[in-house]
Amino acid sequence: MNSPKVVVEGLCKVFGTNPKQATSMLAGGATKEEVFARTGQIVGVHNVSFEVKEGEIFVLMGLSGSGKSTLIRLINRLVEPTAGKVLIDGRDVASVPRPELTALRRKDMSMVFQSFALMPQRTVLSNAAFGLEVAGVGKKERERRAMTVLEQVGLAPFAEKLPAQLSGGMQQRVGLARALAVNPSLMIMDEAFSALDPLKRKEMQNVLLDLQREQQRTILFVSHDLEEALRIGTRIAIMEGGKVVQIGTPQEIITNPADDYVRAFFEGIDTSRYLTAGDLMQTDAVPLMHSHTTQIDASSVAATLNGHADYAFVLDGERRIRGFVCRDTTGGASPRLNAVECIRRSTPLDDVVQRVVASRAPLPVVEADGSYCGSVNKTNVLNVLTRHRGSHV
Repeated sequence: MNSPKVVVEGLCKVFGTNPKQATSMLAGGATKEEVFARTGQIVGVHNVSFEVKEGEIFVLMGLSGSGKSTLIRLINRLVEPTAGKVLIDGRDVASVPRPELTALRRKDMSMVFQSFALMPQRTVLSNAAFGLEVAGVGKKERERRAMTVLEQVGLAPFAEKLPAQLSGGMQQRVGLARALAVNPSLMIMDEAFSALDPLKRKEMQNVLLDLQREQQRTILFVSHDLEEALRIGTRIAIMEGGKVVQIGTPQEIITNPADDYVRAFFEGIDTSRYLTAGDLMQTDAVPLMHSHTTQIDASSVAATLNGHADYAFVLDGERRIRGFVCRDTTGGASPRLNAVECIRRSTPLDDVVQRVVASRAPLPVVEADGSYCGSVNKTNVLNVLTRHRGSHV
């Protein structure tokens, strides 16, 4: 997940007859409201830059009118930019000739909209195969590929039904299957689940996350719902007034909201559910001892505990946890190495709570490679729960 799939640089879109006047006002610090009041030009997107990495779900979030739908239409060039660049796999979408753009949309890019946009007279299978039909794939092959994706989204038994015979949630699965059938490297999903009731919506999020675990596509997902963004997003970009005000992982946005606009999205939401061990840990709460041998010297333990600490973690040369040492029943430093269970930095809060509550000692937090990065104890967990759940407890 290293190379960027999509690169957006200084992207602007002004709707109106004199976009240059609007962009120079914006450059001078005017807001989109001031531009509209003085010139009648509508600012859709202003000076937006970000990268979407290969294989991530990148969520664009904002209130209605924040510019998120205009932004994705600039990315697939359904709308022409006023200024700036959009690179997909290194190609500038704004400058490719029409035939190449059409081929890019057919082979590399799929869109899933809020309105399912299914053809009512066609069967589920025929709807799912439609993108392949447009791309000129033969009937037998396109139906085989469409059937494979219908199986993935749990709709194979309904292949011969018409859309009207399906529930809204199932219709949206057909829309998702149609987008997946062309095997795109980039999927753009515009408020794809927002027309569904909360249960169906969660079900579709689960379908998407399951598919993503297997297939690792790059997905640009537009949403106005913070809970949805936190649940499915690898990273989230929050938009306001045509600008991006913050980009970060769910944890970064929860723990460090950029401003009051971002903070307002959290009203009434129990954000603690999206926290991980990495958000709870302290880096210097437990003393550390380095030991490469099985023999641990009592005087070294005493020096490490330094008269006031009760525990110390013992690390090897690679900073991996070997265990912990503590005081004996008389309060003296014991050289005995005790086994300790490690918690991965990415472990969700609920798992952390269960394990910390069951442990009398602090627990070490480790990176994916096993190296030590911090510790969690009951007090950390309680503080974070109190701060994030507040009135929700």
